[in-house]
Amino acid sequence: MSKFLSTKYSTGAFNFAMFILRVTTGVLVASHGYNKLIHFNSMKNHFMNFIGLGATVSLALVVFAEFFCAIFLILGLFTRFAVIPIIIEMCVIMFITTHGQIFGEGEKGAIYLAATLTILLCGPGKISVDGMIGK
Repeated sequence: MSKFLSTKYSTGAFNFAMFILRVTTGVLVASHGYNKLIHFNSMKNHFMNFIGLGATVSLALVVFAEFFCAIFLILGLFTRFAVIPIIIEMCVIMFITTHGQIFGEGEKGAIYLAATLTILLCGPGKISVDGMIGK
């Protein structure tokens, strides 16, 4: 019981927890990105025009963040660089698209933002490509 209530943790437990967080977040975000990737032509005409870039460019940036960066996140390759576009996108979702309704429509964005910020701050852990090549 005392071990269960302890605030101490092992390096192995930390690395395994970061692996679970990284892969789970990556798979969930990539599923959204894959849907946008395969329906790109039908979505490009009515997608949000972010800061005047145009709907097609905005959708392409979202697909890049949600699909390609999520694949890097799953692998643990260039992890801290890969989460930055996802963090930017989740901020746009939370504060612009859903008008800051964190406990309503923006709840998924808030959860993904918290997960990716944690990964940015803590790193990918040793169970990753970055960890294996010693970055």
